[in-house]
Amino acid sequence: MDNYRAPLDDMRFLIDEVLDAGAALGGLAPFAELGVGPDLTGALLEEGARFAGDVLAPLRRVADAHPATCEDGRVTLTPGYAEALTQLAAGGWFGIAASAEHGGQGLPELYGTAACEMWNSADMAFALAPFLSSGAALAIETHGTEEQKALYLPKLHSGEWTGTMNLTEGGAGSDLGPLKTRAVPNGDHYLVTGQKIYITWGDHDAVDNIVHLVLARLPDAPAGSKGISLFIVPKFLPDADGNPGERNDVYPVSTEHKLGIHGSPTCVMAYGDNGGAVGYLVGEENRGLACMFTMMNEARLKVGLQGLGAAEGAYQKALAYAHERVQGGVPIIRHADVKRMLLTMRAFNEAMRALAYSEAITMDLARHGEESDRAAQQARIDLMIPVIKGWMTELGEEIASLGVQVHGGMGYVEETGAAQYLRDVRITSIYEGTNGIQAADLVSRKLGRDGGDTMRALTESVRETARALSGDPALRLIGGALAAAAAHQETSTERLVALLAERPDAARALAFDYMMQTGYLFGAWHLFRGAAVAQDRLAAGSDNPFYAQKVATANFYAEALLPRTRAHGAIIAGEASALEAFAEEWLA
Repeated sequence: MDNYRAPLDDMRFLIDEVLDAGAALGGLAPFAELGVGPDLTGALLEEGARFAGDVLAPLRRVADAHPATCEDGRVTLTPGYAEALTQLAAGGWFGIAASAEHGGQGLPELYGTAACEMWNSADMAFALAPFLSSGAALAIETHGTEEQKALYLPKLHSGEWTGTMNLTEGGAGSDLGPLKTRAVPNGDHYLVTGQKIYITWGDHDAVDNIVHLVLARLPDAPAGSKGISLFIVPKFLPDADGNPGERNDVYPVSTEHKLGIHGSPTCVMAYGDNGGAVGYLVGEENRGLACMFTMMNEARLKVGLQGLGAAEGAYQKALAYAHERVQGGVPIIRHADVKRMLLTMRAFNEAMRALAYSEAITMDLARHGEESDRAAQQARIDLMIPVIKGWMTELGEEIASLGVQVHGGMGYVEETGAAQYLRDVRITSIYEGTNGIQAADLVSRKLGRDGGDTMRALTESVRETARALSGDPALRLIGGALAAAAAHQETSTERLVALLAERPDAARALAFDYMMQTGYLFGAWHLFRGAAVAQDRLAAGSDNPFYAQKVATANFYAEALLPRTRAHGAIIAGEASALEAFAEEWLA
């Protein structure tokens, strides 16, 4: 059995003590009757932790050794996956944060975020099934007709059906302009023909139906990305009662042979090989990308959580091994460098969790908060999403690699399972927009659209926290470190805003460093907010060692990890000319 157990103490602490979810969200209209607070948090987290630890975690290694396969147009899942999907659906987890109006649980995104972390720590390949279903449902909820919503959303939110997103083709990856899949009008529907690749959970028999969302071109569509429409293409065409009926002309061709996430049936999908797959338009013609991008903030938050999930799993496995492995007459956890690696893993995990959960609150406020405040909250979440996706997946890879290193040679062989976390997490910096795309989005679009005003406001909030921390002798170290890092962030922001106007290519060349600098700072900010709450509890007389550990972890982050912001800031402060000056032909 895998050793993963959800870090419930830290999750509860964040949700109820640092973020005070009851006060922040309990009064909002959609959540007013739910009793948001410690009792709800405890019940949800404990049930989620039981499912993640007892059901999903044991499947992680099984899935790695027994991947999904495809033969004669039929996918065979990893043993145990179908049963686990059924249990996930029975627990109401598919639609945990979806609208109750359409069959979801109607809970805050914050609780969905916590659940998503647990699924990904336990088995990232499995966790992709509810992830993709949630994204498909959100696109339909936002852009579908009332009939489409009534037909598809209750089934997706209940987990009776699953959903997929079909974007990528052989010649159309991050740039979807060359996309070739076609959709021809045919009465009240369309006939879709083409082939898609990398379709996560593209086919399986664990549920009664699969709802494919497919990007395709109409016959008279404009060239490029402006000529793409979005279609619902179900595996089985619903009958008059909404139940699966005739098989549609959509089949898996093969499953991809991947570096990791072997249990996920990532398929090559063929549409219309036998005359045309029946599809139904979602939203307006030639507006498919806009419809698809509706779910990008949620999707990219969840990919960031995959980085955290793999990192937490890797940390727990490395920690257990470091206690057991004796070298030099003592467990290796007593070796200074092993302790350094483990504490680096722990501090980054807690910082990532604090950032993700804090911005899940922002997402809830942007959707359901005071009307006068929604625009500001939306601007904040738009700014932070590329950081969450990019920074957290970069760290996920670093931390999984440290997990291998803690195991030494045993980490490099497959029997320990340490290497699987590294293989699984490697995809996260690639899909849902590569991290280079996230960085470019952060600088060119999010920073550029308001001249840096949203970032300036957030950086000032960081400064306010730093000033409050510096007033407490026990927290003065982290307060000073946070203030210095905020000053570096401010300098980088002004530099990039100026470069966007003068030399936009140079600004984009520095975007990755800015994304990482921002992540290290904002992870510190939210981690240190937690340290302040913990110190208040200690000052009030608590002898709970958890609070002392939170302060100590923050001190380590301030001393050993937050200085990374200076390095990235120094690169941004430079001339940014070396990259431009290096001729492309020299890279031959």
